[in-house]
Order: sequence, then structure tokens, then C-alpha cells
Amino acid sequence: MLEHMKIASFNVNSIRARLPIVTKWLNDNQVDVLCLQETKAQDKDFPAESFSDIGYNCSFKGQKSYNGVAVISKHKIENPTFGLDSEPKDEPRLAAARIKGANIVNTYIPQGFEPDSDKFQYKLNWYDRLLQYLDKHYKPGDLLVWTGDLNIARDDRDLHDPEKLYGSVCYHPDVHKALNKIMDWGFTDTFRMHCDEPAKYTFWDYRLRNAFKRNLGWRLDYIMATKPLADKCTECIIDTAPRQLERPSDHTPIVANFNI
Repeated sequence: MLEHMKIASFNVNSIRARLPIVTKWLNDNQVDVLCLQETKAQDKDFPAESFSDIGYNCSFKGQKSYNGVAVISKHKIENPTFGLDSEPKDEPRLAAARIKGANIVNTYIPQGFEPDSDKFQYKLNWYDRLLQYLDKHYKPGDLLVWTGDLNIARDDRDLHDPEKLYGSVCYHPDVHKALNKIMDWGFTDTFRMHCDEPAKYTFWDYRLRNAFKRNLGWRLDYIMATKPLADKCTECIIDTAPRQLERPSDHTPIVANFNI
């Protein structure tokens, strides 16, 4: 039975490159569940032993150089599954499991490239297929967390220049519509339950000079919860410390606490 759970999400942009940052962060923060995206490692190369050495179980699916998702937990990972029902098996973007009575769905949603590209249509279709997946496997009344890199900034508070960037693939009316359909299904943005402030970001582009120091970022990473869990969410924070380390990911962790 779920009593307390601390859940985090982190797009690591290569688990092998970021392994020292991730394992130290786990030792320091002792979360119950850490959902990773963009692990960029084939299953045979995933550093599972490094996590078991510090007391964590792993469930993962990956590919070389691209994509990849993992669920890391102190607790038993029950019924691990991967992929949308209609997702190509060689594109690991979803990992699901049941942990301590809670259902976890961890996603790395396509970025979309350009609004007039086939990849952007693929992103929109991915959101539609995710809604179908959720509707098939869960109910809004379940204890369910949906987390990961959603590649969407929800509103003007969630990116550094909303006027200039409006219409880009991660801040586009079509992706907002796609996300809102899923949220209307039954999800709450746990970060916005606890923080109304703008300029709280989880991603700063490497390609933009001194983006982190200038706080030219985006909030692309989320911990969403159905009402039974959202009602019990006591805190949700963005931890920027890992982004300040040497050779960091371009993302940083988001962490939520739930008490039941």
C-alpha cells in the first residue's frame, strides 16, 4: 500500500555520459522512483550494476545513440512494460510499471523538428496514441503518475521568450491542444500546484550561449498525477544543482513528494 513516495524525472541525454551525476544525485536525494529519458544506450550497455550497487532496481529499454527510457526504484518494479500499443518496438519512448501501489508511466515524447515537417505530425500523432494507451490501460481514478520529457512548454511562464518562440515545435497551439486532451482525461500538473512563478525551467539548450547562467530555458519536464495522487502531492520542485555540474545534461531533475 502506498504511504509515501518521492518520484523524480530526469532527461539525462546519455546515461553513460551522465552516470556519475545520476548516481550521486540518487545517493544524495534517496528518491523512491527515478524516471530517466534519452538514455541513449542499448540494453546490453545500460549500467544496471551501478544502480544495484547503491540499492536500486532497474527496468529499461534503449537503443544506440537515440531515445531510451528507464525506471529506477528502491522498491520492486512490478509488471514493467514498454512502448505504446502501436509504437515501433525499435523506438523506446515509454516505460510503465507499478511500484508500491502506484502506476508509473514514463515518456520521452518526440521533439518534432519543424512545424511543417513529418516529424511534427508524428509528434502530434504520438500524443493521440498516448491518450488511446492511457484510456485502454488506466482510469482517471487510478493512482497514476505520468512523467517525463513531454517536449512542450505549457504556457508563457514556461519558456524564456514566449512571444518570439510561439509557433515553434515545443510551443505551438497544436501541441497545446494535444496535451490538453490528455490533461482533460484526468491529469494535474503537480509543479503548478505548488508554484505559480514564471522562469522555472528544466531545460537549457547547449547551443544557446550561457543559456543556464542567463536562465534562457524551457519547462519541458513534468510530473503529472491523477486526482487521487495529486490531492496527496505535498511538494514538487525543480532541482537545478545537477545542471551546474561539469558535463551536465541539458535538462535537470524535477521531483514530487506524495503522502497518503
